[in-house]
Amino acid sequence: MPRLWPDSLVVCLGTGPSLTAADVVRVQGQRVIAVNNAYQLAPWADVLYACDAKWWRWHRGAPSFEGRKFMLQPSCPEFPDVRALQNTGTTGLETIPSGLRTGHNSGYQAINLAVHLGARTIVLLGYDMSGDHFFGGHPDHTRPPFQRCLRAFTTLLEPIAALGVTVWNCTRSTALTCFPQPALEDVIPC
Repeated sequence: MPRLWPDSLVVCLGTGPSLTAADVVRVQGQRVIAVNNAYQLAPWADVLYACDAKWWRWHRGAPSFEGRKFMLQPSCPEFPDVRALQNTGTTGLETIPSGLRTGHNSGYQAINLAVHLGARTIVLLGYDMSGDHFFGGHPDHTRPPFQRCLRAFTTLLEPIAALGVTVWNCTRSTALTCFPQPALEDVIPC
């Protein structure tokens, strides 16, 4: 994994119901990782990250997305342009660039990916960690284990701080309170 964006600000777009088109427009021009269906609001994002093969199959490999694509092992042979990273455990932060910690959700994994890509500051949007997604539900009707996910996020605090990385959760309505929660306009002015 090359450090494509050393010491940069990276926005991770989650799929929570609070994610708005206005927020997405505001971050255009920044380095952006779209998580799962967030690429539909940000087709210009630099990276699309979706954890599992079933998501890639549901979206037929997201052929309209032109940026880099990543997932967690196992890879999808039918989508050779999606780079697979190794699952190296559940909690904490993976520092070896070929792997990610899962945190039980793709948004957590996107934070780890942002660190690998060189982020010094990470801005979270659409990380509601409650309710449904902005796009409705998944075709298989699965729901994220939000309480387990929230506990996992706290295990990022120490390793992120040790690397000198700052995470701002600018999500409008969020249950994820372990990161500072400034307004988006205070972090990314017009």
